Amino acid sequence: MDYLSALVPPVVMALFFIGVVRVIVKTQGGAAKAKEDAAVDAALSRAESARQAPVGQES
Repeated sequence: MDYLSALVPPVVMALFFIGVVRVIVKTQGGAAKAKEDAAVDAALSRAESARQAPVGQES
């Protein structure tokens, strides 16, 4: 029975991991996808402009 107690934790972790991956895949997209993508694009453009702005102001 030692083999059974040795196999239970990895099997439980594997099942939990599969469940987490399925939830992540299922929640991708949907009605809020465009809104989330727009928020990420806006944050990236703000970060890019903030990174470039001080370079031009040094002179």
